[in-house]
Amino acid sequence: MTLTLFALGVYTAATGSGLACQAQWPLCSDQLIPALVINPDFIEWFHRVWAMVTGFLIIGVAGWTWLGGLDRRTRLAATLAVAILPLQITVGAVTVTLGGLVPGGYTVSTHAAHLIVALTIFTLLALATIWGGGRGSPKLLRIATGIALVGILGSVVVSRAVPFVTYSPGAQAAFYVTGLAGHLGLVATVAYATEAVGSGYAGVDRDAVGTVRTLAAGSMAALIVTLLLGRDLVLYTSLWQQFNLVALGVAVALAAGAAWVVRSIDGTQATAEPIAGD
Repeated sequence: MTLTLFALGVYTAATGSGLACQAQWPLCSDQLIPALVINPDFIEWFHRVWAMVTGFLIIGVAGWTWLGGLDRRTRLAATLAVAILPLQITVGAVTVTLGGLVPGGYTVSTHAAHLIVALTIFTLLALATIWGGGRGSPKLLRIATGIALVGILGSVVVSRAVPFVTYSPGAQAAFYVTGLAGHLGLVATVAYATEAVGSGYAGVDRDAVGTVRTLAAGSMAALIVTLLLGRDLVLYTSLWQQFNLVALGVAVALAAGAAWVVRSIDGTQATAEPIAGD
């Protein structure tokens, strides 16, 4: 839901629908529900509805981590996502409803803040999902690196830095879907690799796992740069396009390196040592 909300937000901004609904909220052009036809009002309204439902689900996830007796780090990640959710809502309100009243309401800085806070929430939810799913394994580590590499390669195809397709609103949404899928894979890779280095999986080379973690973290940093450059946060000159290409290349190369190294990692999940006398 959050990944889809990300794509919807990008599509809404790219089509210029963010300033629709006559800058009203919760009404949209004096209506609670606008005409159900694809126009700027409907796009902005649908984005708001999806965001509202997703927000309640995020709160529900955090509540479940506490009621479900999950571990401390899972509860912390989900609770932090809820804690910064009001900030995301406020920035969004400033952007689409108060832009004409608040100085700098509809500017590069507010768009950047909206994007960064959304990415932070998405990352925290990813960690809550990964940690809440139980312990990792070499197999899960390999799957994570595979998802990361496929997602990043997919984002290259629809990136504004590579002229394969026109960077239309649809392509922009597709770029964030694929890029965030790659980001999710990298987050999982770092999480599983950190677990392996700390507690270990039986028969696994910890040095190799540490290398995978370093490569994935580097790829993640480069990918975040490309996600930021996917929006109009800078005057996208040829120099920025070249910088974007370099960042994409680094993200792909490091993710490919992590996927290559992880191929040599094998073993079974470590189990607790038996207590004497059992």
